[in-house]
Amino acid sequence: KVLTMSDSDGYIYDPDGIQGEKNEYMLELRASGNDVCQPYEDEFKGSKFFAGKKPWEQKVDIALPCATQNELNLQDAEQLVANGVQCVAEVSNMGCTAEAVDYFIEHRQLFAPGKAVNSGGVATSGLEMTQNAMHLSWTAEEVDAKLHQIMSAVHDQCLRYGRTDGYLNYVKGANIAGFMKVAHAMMAQGII
Repeated sequence: KVLTMSDSDGYIYDPDGIQGEKNEYMLELRASGNDVCQPYEDEFKGSKFFAGKKPWEQKVDIALPCATQNELNLQDAEQLVANGVQCVAEVSNMGCTAEAVDYFIEHRQLFAPGKAVNSGGVATSGLEMTQNAMHLSWTAEEVDAKLHQIMSAVHDQCLRYGRTDGYLNYVKGANIAGFMKVAHAMMAQGII
């Protein structure tokens, strides 16, 4: 369950979870042009607003930096690891600073970099371009099936290239997989 949600004013912590009508409330608040989350505290008892702070201080199983570049820094990474986080996945592009990423890897933390996590959005754009270029129209189910296949392949490549001494380094796996894809394409075209 989602425990925190943040914006430019700070973050909300709701131990009962942000779901259902609570999520709808936040969507309406965002749609109104108010990039704040403090009003949530007034609307839902038991929640707490933390002004000017980031949610990474809370004890959670999964942390998803998903708003801006470098929103999760070294101190945040240290706090998450100290709190026993099980997985950190960058949903935004470069949601973590380089120091935070290094810390996660040093502590053998399950960490999924944006280049792997976000590849689904890039792949979906590619599928849209393919449909347009080929004058095709796929059903939602067909697009989902193709996207599932692509994301499974991304994960498999991270596994293939990222295993190091019993630790799965997704950063290493994603970097090597990306390099190999470009290298193979260049060889296929006779460039190298």
